Amino acid sequence: MVKAKIKGENTIRKRLADGTVKTYYYHRDTGTPLPGQPGDPGFLAALIEAEKIQPKDVGNVNALIRDYLLSLTFEAKAASTKREYKRMLMPLGEKFGTLPVKALESPKVRGVFLDYQEEIGRDRPREADNRLSVLSAVFTYAARKGRIRENPLQGFERIYSADRSEMIWTAGDITTFMQTAPLELQQALILALHTGQRYGDLIRLRWADYQGDMIILRQNKTKARATIHVSQALRRMLDGIDRRGPYILARPDGRPWFTEGNDKELGKQWSTHMVACGLRPDGYAELPKAKKAEHLRFNDLRGTAVRLLSEAENGIPQICAVTGHTLQSATRILEKYMAMTPALSKAAILAFENSPATQFANRPPRGRSTEAKT
Repeated sequence: MVKAKIKGENTIRKRLADGTVKTYYYHRDTGTPLPGQPGDPGFLAALIEAEKIQPKDVGNVNALIRDYLLSLTFEAKAASTKREYKRMLMPLGEKFGTLPVKALESPKVRGVFLDYQEEIGRDRPREADNRLSVLSAVFTYAARKGRIRENPLQGFERIYSADRSEMIWTAGDITTFMQTAPLELQQALILALHTGQRYGDLIRLRWADYQGDMIILRQNKTKARATIHVSQALRRMLDGIDRRGPYILARPDGRPWFTEGNDKELGKQWSTHMVACGLRPDGYAELPKAKKAEHLRFNDLRGTAVRLLSEAENGIPQICAVTGHTLQSATRILEKYMAMTPALSKAAILAFENSPATQFANRPPRGRSTEAKT
């Protein structure tokens, strides 16, 4: 996607999922959409009308929000992320939009934003944190462009805590799921378990990313490049899939599991089967978020992959090289789960007994014989 500024207008060229490029035009100062192409009568009329409008949002937070939404930084984000950002920026604009940019230099303004976070956070702590994160992104972009001195929300403390490190798919869970799951869901589970990647990256994984002995992708969330060596089991599955389109995970008719405006379809099918096979209770969809969080999710396969890689005697740096976790995240998962895992404990003792470096500790005590009497 390329964004080029022309006098009086913003031009945004966006590559769609089917590979075509569509161009959108907006009036630079007011954000008014301009229909058609430059030179068209309708385009020129809209441009002239937009020029007559005295922008209401100049030198305030709404102006910073508008600039951010028209930026390459925002346009580079995934479609689902952009939808969420726009959703959260609407109430933020209503609450803080008229706040002058000059007010962001006051040391008291941070407290105003944190009061808002607490107000929303009493009922929706995660939403409150996410709203401030989005607003912080707006301020970071504005500071980088020199429109404000610094981001007043830099390093703010989140109030929501949701640690799913202990949410691990067991062998029994996987067997239960796989017994009656449609083939497409089985393929998704195996791909997730053998790569440790996120849902959003897996549904966008192309056959072109699969090189036979490895999968190479760039993670959408972190933009980190991941090179994953393919296990024999995963390779057998991939080589046996009928390639019905450019994406590895596809619907029975070959269509991908996502569109530009919706990437939740596979998740819906997944949730339906989780209820059907007994891994979630009937009425799961009506449960409050706190109760839903008590049950396994698709992305918990990512933490499960960390656990399995560790049980296979991989170190944390090796695990992170596969899954793309940070060292801190991978360590937290292992600290929560692995200390109680008999397989790891047994492996540790076997290594202790057989390592040349520990032979001195394996000698019997001197004195009375400790040999078994015959």
